[in-house]
Amino acid sequence: MGTGIGAAGDYYRLRLTHLDTVDGPDFEWREDILYRRPETQTPAEAELFRVEAVALIDEEDVTPLGAFETSEDAYEALAAACDDLAELTRSEFEERYFPAEV
Repeated sequence: MGTGIGAAGDYYRLRLTHLDTVDGPDFEWREDILYRRPETQTPAEAELFRVEAVALIDEEDVTPLGAFETSEDAYEALAAACDDLAELTRSEFEERYFPAEV
């Protein structure tokens, strides 16, 4: 967070990140080809969807807005946050979504 007056959309962008917490290998090596993806099914409890706000001035400044177990919940939260991003000022957006600094 920083100082500045204006629309929240002038300072932040939102993104949805899909995390896979399965500890299995990403690739399976074979001698006849360089690599191929393993044919395993990912259990639903190993997935997590995060909605995050990214500061335009510094891409490393990422604030998680929420974590969700289903993509439907994550996209619903993303849509609500996008509406707020378009309507709120920067300070109103930060007050609503960012945790208070101690």
